[in-house]
Amino acid sequence: MKRAALLLIALAALAGWFLTRPQTIAPDALPAHTADAARGERVFWAGGCASCHATPVDGRRTKEDDRLLLGGGAALETEFGVFRMPNISPHETDGIGDWTALDFVNAMQRGVAPDGRHYYPAFPYTSYARMDTADVLDLFAFIRTLEPVASTEQQHELAFPWNIRTGLGLWKRRYLSADPVVPVDPGNAQLERGRALVEGAGHCGECHSPRDAFGGVDKTRWLAGAPSLEGKGRVPGITAQDDAVKAWSTIDIAYYLETGFTPEFDVVGGSMVAVQENMAMLAAEDRLAIAAYLKSLNTGSE
Repeated sequence: MKRAALLLIALAALAGWFLTRPQTIAPDALPAHTADAARGERVFWAGGCASCHATPVDGRRTKEDDRLLLGGGAALETEFGVFRMPNISPHETDGIGDWTALDFVNAMQRGVAPDGRHYYPAFPYTSYARMDTADVLDLFAFIRTLEPVASTEQQHELAFPWNIRTGLGLWKRRYLSADPVVPVDPGNAQLERGRALVEGAGHCGECHSPRDAFGGVDKTRWLAGAPSLEGKGRVPGITAQDDAVKAWSTIDIAYYLETGFTPEFDVVGGSMVAVQENMAMLAAEDRLAIAAYLKSLNTGSE
């Protein structure tokens, strides 16, 4: 009996290890690609990297260049606890200066640190998994051109069971996928580009879509609006059935993303300010593609 019980325990432990182990991209799976830092800058703004990782972390910075000082330190307060944004500057010890391109791709698209730890999905790798890996490599090349920033790492403040990273392996099996959320006409290059930006680098669904009890995005109500992750108010729906998109033309949406002004002569506010500032750095055709994709959605408000 004892031997049978021990065997069952051993099998359960083995199954647990197998199901929760980090699943990474193999070195030979990386595309043959010459990284382009100039293209990577475009990805940087689309991904809103500065919004979470820039230093100082006072929300509004006095100099535009400050958005390129990626020393981290911002606190994201959620129902699961407080997440601290890490240093992603090219500092050799405090940032990601000693990372390889493979380390960066695995962090961005698999949520796995170079030392094998699972990252918490406060880092939106579930969206970045849908990015073209070549874009991720370009982003890494751009970040490596920035100024190294020294900073002291701050730990997350999470209660049990959220402080147990091992369980994230199971969580990823349910929520981490590179598959597109919404099908679009493959012959429509603008919609394809818009989907890539919204579902991937722009990670719009992380705030604008509701989540289930385990913190995963509910894709059946994609971009239909959700409670704020920081517990203050609501984030609006941004599909073609929602007021802010329904009443605006594609040009209106693109202009809002560029300037922060609505057709009603109102101005962007709240956490959307940083998002809009990032979107303003994109090419005009990218903002139009985002607008076209949003206008194509029919999911409606939560």
